[in-house]
Formats: sequence, C-alpha cells, structure tokens
Amino acid sequence: MFTMRYPLLLIVLLVIGLSQSPNASAQTGFATSPYDIGEPTVVDIFVNPTTGDDNHDGLSPQTALRSLATAWRMIPMGEMLTTGYHVHLAEGVYPENLLPYYWESRYGTYEAPIIIQGAGADSTILAGNVNIYDTRYIYFLDLSISYGADAFHCELCQYLLIRDVRMVGADPDTYHAQETLKVNQSQYIYIENSDMSGAWDNALDFVAVQYGHILNNRIHNAGDWCGYVKGGSAYIRIEGNAFYDCGNGGFSAGQGTGFQFMTPPWIHYEAYFIEIVNNVVANAYGAGIGVQGGYNVVVAYNTLWHVGARSHLVEVVYGGRSCDGQVGDEGRERCAEYLASGGWGTTAVDDGNNYVRIPNKHVYIYNNILWGSPSAYQHFWIPAPYSGDSQVGSGLPDVVFADEDLQIRGNIIWNEGVDYIGIEDGEGCEDDNPTCNMTQLQADNTINQFMPDLVAPMEGVFHAVVNGNVCDAPTYDIPPFVIDDLPRGISAWRAHNIPKLCAGIWG
Repeated sequence: MFTMRYPLLLIVLLVIGLSQSPNASAQTGFATSPYDIGEPTVVDIFVNPTTGDDNHDGLSPQTALRSLATAWRMIPMGEMLTTGYHVHLAEGVYPENLLPYYWESRYGTYEAPIIIQGAGADSTILAGNVNIYDTRYIYFLDLSISYGADAFHCELCQYLLIRDVRMVGADPDTYHAQETLKVNQSQYIYIENSDMSGAWDNALDFVAVQYGHILNNRIHNAGDWCGYVKGGSAYIRIEGNAFYDCGNGGFSAGQGTGFQFMTPPWIHYEAYFIEIVNNVVANAYGAGIGVQGGYNVVVAYNTLWHVGARSHLVEVVYGGRSCDGQVGDEGRERCAEYLASGGWGTTAVDDGNNYVRIPNKHVYIYNNILWGSPSAYQHFWIPAPYSGDSQVGSGLPDVVFADEDLQIRGNIIWNEGVDYIGIEDGEGCEDDNPTCNMTQLQADNTINQFMPDLVAPMEGVFHAVVNGNVCDAPTYDIPPFVIDDLPRGISAWRAHNIPKLCAGIWG
C-alpha cells in the first residue's frame, strides 16, 4: 500500500523480494513461555454452521448447535463459573447472524475458563466482529475472524488468550477498519502465534493494558503504526513477532492517550516496564520502533529492515496526553480526578497543540540491527527538552526530557549514505547527557561500517548468518530496570530474561 512513497530502488526490491513476508513462525529460542491453559474442568459444547440445529442440546457433534450465539447464551452471565465451557466450532463460515452481538460479563476462572476453539484458521471462519466486555478467562484458539472492519475488541477483560487466530480487517485505504485487534482497560492479555492485518490506524492497539505478552505473531498492513501499547500499559513482553508493511511505524511503546481512558495507578507515563525483544520490523515507512513517553523500556535484539524512508529508523520522543472530547462529555470528569490524585495530564479541550508532553526515563536500546531504506534524513529522532504552556499544571515539571537515562549501545546501523545521527542541531543527547551523547553513540554502536549478513532478507528470512559479520560486532549487557524511583503506586517488575542472541536466532 506504500509503494508510491518509496524510492525506485526500494520499489524494485519490494516487487522481487517481498512476495515472502517476514518469517516469525520460524524463530526459535524465545525466553517467554506460552500461556499455560492447564487442565481445566469444562463442559463441551459443539457448534456446526452447516448441520447443526439450535434446538439440539449441543453436547455432542451429532447434536451440535447451529449458532455460536446460542452456545454463548448457555454460559451463565454475571456469575463466577465453577465449571468451564469448551465451545468446539466445526469447520465452516459463521456469518454475523450466527455470532453473539455482544459478548458480555462471563466470569471464568483458571480452573473453569471459557474456550472458543475452531478447527484451524483456514477452516473455521467467523464472518463478523467479536466485541467483548467485562469478561474473564476467555480463550480463542484455532480460527479466523474476517469481517471487513474492526475484527476484535475486548474492554475490561482479564485473562484473554488469543492463540493461532487469524484476524483480517480491511485494506487501510478503504478506512473500513480502524483497528484489527483492540484491547483496552484490561489485564493479563496474551496474544500468541496469530496474524493480524488490515486497518487504516493500527493492526494491534493496547490502551491501559497491564500484564501479558505478544508472542510470535505476524502484525501487518496498517496505515499508522503496525502496533503499540500505550495509555499506561505496563509489564508487557513483545517477543518474536514480525511487524511489516505499515505506514507510520513498526511498533511503539507509548504514544498519545486521552487522560480519561487511563487506569490508576498507571496515570503518569504512557508505557511502563515494556520489553521489545527479538522481533522483525520490515517495510515500515516511518520508524521501525518507537518509544513515546516510556518508563523502563528495553528494545533489544530486534532486526529492522527497510524502515525509515520517511525520516529516521528509531525514535525516542514525547508521548502525548490530552483530555478528549468537550466539556460535559461523559467520562471527561476523570481527567480532573486523575490530575488531583497525582497523575500527569490536563483538563483543557484539545486544540491539537495544547496536549501535555510525557517524558521518557530509563529507555535502553541495545544490540539491534537497524537497516534503513535508507532513511530520508537521520538514524534517530530524539527531541530536545520541552517547555510550554501546556506543561503548566500538568503535574509534570515545566521542562521535561525525552532522553533521561536513555542508553543506545551495541546496535549495528546500516543506513547507507546517511551520516546524520539525529542529535546534531540542538536536539536531545547533548554533550552534558552522561548516558547518551555524540561521543558515546559513535563509540558504542557500529554505524555504517558494513552491511549486516542476514540469511535471506529478500525472501523474508532475517536470521543472522552463522559466523557472519553480525556476530563479530560488539554487544553489551542490558541494564536491569531501575526500581528506586518508581512513580507513586507502581510496583517493580521481574528482572530481564534476555539471552545474548546471534546466528540463527537474532531477528
């Protein structure tokens, strides 16, 4: 969808080489374990859209129901389950009239979850959207959701697992799908081995989500960022994914959020304790990876390929905080409540410029391969300190910084023909910054010294070549998260489990 924005050389590369998408599923050596479903106690319910009948009891394949909506109504609403429900969906297409209109208030437990399982992503297709509210311990396995609009939404969910699921929205140019997968104000969210594509905004959008992982997925074909976690999202590991064919960028920790959509105590930074590890980002017109208002964020052992044609490869910039809507709108009163309780934000009606700039602190960008398209201007975007009227009364100091304890080390940067680091003209990482400055950046990173030896990037295989030059470049130990200056109410997270990677695993 972005072919016309790329220079001619890259257009040729895309045509001859990217018939193969990045190979996430072939990656190995993940430090993150999949979510453990355990051995729950369940009642089996069978659904068959071709031979089933909603007058049946649904307790065997021979007496299958016809609609998933009927199966959903068999699950008690508003009460804690003592026995789970395993809904088996036979192969076939399930049109909207066979699906629940609104999936609401089912309260599973670990021992008694709700499992919605198909016969495989190529065989069981939900031809309508899934819209879930206030539901716990619900697992979606082995199916497709193909709607031509927003495919999946979960609000106020706990313990959501999506595994081996394909979600298809719509071509970004049609504006029919804003997000393919959106989760908000939720906790313990696990997305694994799945494929999300087709949105004019984001293929994956987490707002105010705490705890979980995004593991070994393919996330692509979006007009803005392929995906991000923002709005006070915290304690999330993003590992082994392929992000590709997106406009504004690949993946970002933080971005911009309406203050009223956040959840205490995570009402300061946009993203906390985020690990972005061993992912591939390919063919992002903007930055491959971004941090926008992040606290304790690690970006390590990722491979970025053909990114940044618009401007730069990686950005560490301010997040944004507004109070959305107009005075008197429902829910807008939370902006004042959160501000009074010590959060960072505003009650002003947004005019496009008066949003609060959210700083970064303790961002560590280590041992990545950063391969530009090449980029149009520079390797990094790290803005200068910011002060403005919007910061007054925000709960933040009048001057904020995007680069406090920012560390960028051990990265292989191949951005042929681009010599501009991105901090030369009064931007961030000035000489008095002890952790990020021009001398340090040039000494601690391998910049335009060689083209990285990757197995077959034109065919979507981004592993480093065994005994190639990637393994010869210096790497550095990743610092632990800082826990002695936590924002009020925020708890510490685990120590890193990020093994040193090289040939066969890196990227």
